[in-house]
Amino acid sequence: MIYPATETFIHEAAHSIRLGGVVAFPTETVYGLGANALNAEAVAKIFEIKQRPFFDPLIVHVASHEMTREVVATLPDIALRCMKAFWPGPLTLVLPKSAIIPQIVTAGLDTVAVRMPEHEVAQKLIHASGVPIAAPSANPFGYLSPTTAEHVFSQLGDKVEIILDGGKCPVGVESTIIKIEDEGIVLLRYGGIPVEDIEAVAGKVSVIRKQEVEAPGQLPYHYAPETKIVLVKDVSKIPDDSSYGIIMYKKRDVAFKNIHIMYLSDDGDLRQAAANLFTCLHALDALRLSVIYAEEIPEIGLGKAIMDRLKKAQARHS
Repeated sequence: MIYPATETFIHEAAHSIRLGGVVAFPTETVYGLGANALNAEAVAKIFEIKQRPFFDPLIVHVASHEMTREVVATLPDIALRCMKAFWPGPLTLVLPKSAIIPQIVTAGLDTVAVRMPEHEVAQKLIHASGVPIAAPSANPFGYLSPTTAEHVFSQLGDKVEIILDGGKCPVGVESTIIKIEDEGIVLLRYGGIPVEDIEAVAGKVSVIRKQEVEAPGQLPYHYAPETKIVLVKDVSKIPDDSSYGIIMYKKRDVAFKNIHIMYLSDDGDLRQAAANLFTCLHALDALRLSVIYAEEIPEIGLGKAIMDRLKKAQARHS
């Protein structure tokens, strides 16, 4: 059921988490499906609800630096600089885990992914629960991430007893994930903080494609609608067919009369485009079209995160 994110329902959701339940809640990136990160049986319910493979680790959400120090074994200086610059916000740090984090959360790895969400509802829920919350996106594994409470309900239905409605997620794509290693910073997933911003604070970020899964969103296909996605450079070459949809980077005059068109932004603003990405994909996917064409966008700043999601959505149907 969907409930407004009032103090009453936030505390009811927190009570459920303390009892080992699973709730859906908003963050600034996407809606999360959360359980007590210190309770292995509760976390197992997340995997069951999402049909998520156990080799894919979860992100642990915290509400304070004190809570962070409880879930990680070490906090190197470079991590502290990133926390000061980007927390609360859409940056996830992968660090050596502490003994209190169950193996199911980290998929057996000796590292844990941790972030402090900026969304007021998420912060209140963590504080009220009194425990760190493990939470992937609140959707079936591999499919479109939810940016509204309605998206969560349409995909998971009554599998989740409490869905806190905090409105549309303002960032709209998942967090950037970086791993802090002795030799520096390694990017594991593009997301809501541009790599260029991280480099300005903490130095060079290496982009290394590893074979093993070390963080969410590293599989070759992910974030996909039911409808086939095809990336295109030139939308003018797409046939004007009513069974087709197009997601365009910015608003402009086009000759189509029959095709279904949605725009990521008014004038090419990457923040607006990121915030609208999953909204557009959900809306077109609901039309049961034969194909959704997505216009390629510049891979700079947040454009890298947007194109990462679109490429992985396309890969599911390739």
